[in-house]
Amino acid sequence: MGENASFWESLIYAHPMCTTWKQEAEGSIYHLASIFFVVGFMGGSGFFGLLYVFSLLGLGFLCSSVWAWLDVCAADIFSWNFVLFAICFVQFVYVTYQVRSVAFDREFQELYSALFQPLGISLTVYRKIVLCCDAEVITLEKEHCYAMQGKTPIDKLSLLVSGRIRVTVDGEFLHYIFPLQFLDSPEWDSLRPTEEGIFQVTLTAETDCRYVAWRRKKLYLLFAKHRFISRLFSILIGSDIAEKLYALNDRVHVGQGFRYDIRLPNFYHVALPEPPPVPPSRHRHHLQRGSPRHQPAALPSCGSFLAPA
Repeated sequence: MGENASFWESLIYAHPMCTTWKQEAEGSIYHLASIFFVVGFMGGSGFFGLLYVFSLLGLGFLCSSVWAWLDVCAADIFSWNFVLFAICFVQFVYVTYQVRSVAFDREFQELYSALFQPLGISLTVYRKIVLCCDAEVITLEKEHCYAMQGKTPIDKLSLLVSGRIRVTVDGEFLHYIFPLQFLDSPEWDSLRPTEEGIFQVTLTAETDCRYVAWRRKKLYLLFAKHRFISRLFSILIGSDIAEKLYALNDRVHVGQGFRYDIRLPNFYHVALPEPPPVPPSRHRHHLQRGSPRHQPAALPSCGSFLAPA
């Protein structure tokens, strides 16, 4: 303890106290450096915030180096400030390179401005989402089908960039899909990651369309690595399903005065009246048949859309 006390005493009291202070102020270069430091530490976050901070701090350390070389004539003060200036300069160049490297094609840039930027998604996060779809925009020609009822497997999630898609079931019109809407959000939400399924509607291009597609397995791997992206897509898909449910203007009868959205077939039976009791003699045969309509199921996050006819 005595050695520690003597160390701190020597550190504090070894140097003579200032008895007289300089009357004249330091040169303008010193004060300019201080102004750069004050303004620089007011910078924000993100790429442009870092550019702002490193540029002003670098100018502050440069001015301090000039002040130390010309006014103070102290090699150690000059050296430290110049080293700090070099570090800020290298950081500025590195961040600038990152900003320039996060560049997208016109369609991806428009998609970011319209859908992701209003939600506060940074360019780095958006870049991970774009790379997951291989930065490719797919073309669907007029009257070509994106999915066919009962045939096309559900193995991806697609977002329409331009054009218009017509959704039909058994040849009957359900609704349209417009730009910035998902093509298969109900199908995506109705399946678990380990489940497989097929489309129960037909999606046909009414005009020449362009869309972005994420492969199912690859997108789930991205969700596992970045929980924030998983929550983001959960919100976007839920909102998209709600819009589709409200847009439906032609639904299918299931009897007993109820209608349901054909695109969420696993959930409509929850709100139906309970079936009549099965006699004991037929109970075992009924369970063996395993009709999915009478199996218990959980409601989707946005709820199934049922309404009396």
